[in-house]
Amino acid sequence: MDRFQVIASFAKVVESGSFARAADRLGASVSAISRQVADLEAHLGVRLLNRTTRRLSLTESGRGFYERCVQLLADLEEAEEAVASTSVAPRGTLRLTASVSFGCGYLAAAIADFRELHPQLRFDVTLSDLAVDLVDEGLDLAIRIGDIGSQALIGRRVGVSQLVCCAAPSYVERHPAPSTPADLAAHHCLTYEYSTIGNQWRYTDAAGTAHEVRVSGPVHANSGAMLAALAVAGVGIILEPDFIVAADVRAGRLVRLLPDYTPPSMRIYAAYPSRRHLSAKVRTFVDFLAARFERDPGWRLSPPQ
Repeated sequence: MDRFQVIASFAKVVESGSFARAADRLGASVSAISRQVADLEAHLGVRLLNRTTRRLSLTESGRGFYERCVQLLADLEEAEEAVASTSVAPRGTLRLTASVSFGCGYLAAAIADFRELHPQLRFDVTLSDLAVDLVDEGLDLAIRIGDIGSQALIGRRVGVSQLVCCAAPSYVERHPAPSTPADLAAHHCLTYEYSTIGNQWRYTDAAGTAHEVRVSGPVHANSGAMLAALAVAGVGIILEPDFIVAADVRAGRLVRLLPDYTPPSMRIYAAYPSRRHLSAKVRTFVDFLAARFERDPGWRLSPPQ
């Protein structure tokens, strides 16, 4: 039994969620991958996977073994990189996750430019507004807005985003624009499922005094992009990151509200499971993002007039 090959197959089954998808990614037959995992279980004397007709799941022993396998394979890949190139150039596959809006709006362009510099690197990207577990999903990196989500992750700041309160001109024509945050309680506000502040919108005035108001409205959604589209259509007021609303504000489809009050800002992090196992591909890409978004992130808005 080729133990490294079997371990790699087992890890791919866990990451793919099925023997069929793992076999397709590895260019092998389903029966061969299934036999390798069965041989591994027999060698270890424990069941690693629970198998049903609908899904696979890790046993308690399987979860601990998988986490060790991920570390082992990362070490092996980095060792190969070090031998293959004196500069330890990034290579292989970088598996990462990000929110849908940030991924489509800014990460895609960053990946395209990065691959011009490192065409040998392949990307496997999962976009989700719900934070996913990096270890469970076999991911190398997450781009997180605000809280990185776990004390087990290492986070490096790569940018900053500012929340923006805005609405369509058509909405402001039908409803008097709020002059203080407290006025928002009487407005149609569109709320976001995964917001860390929930429906309690917060602001700070020029004197540094905090203002907090509980808002409500006709739409609550788990997509910031959808809320922005609804705001453009005149449905209500949103409090969204500048990287989502920047293009609409610049084009006049949305107008900024409450110019004398500042909503919170949020740090943008590149998060990864362990500094000890930070491979060249992760390290190089994180450095690239930090430099890119510090220089000109593309979503900054001028101060409200």
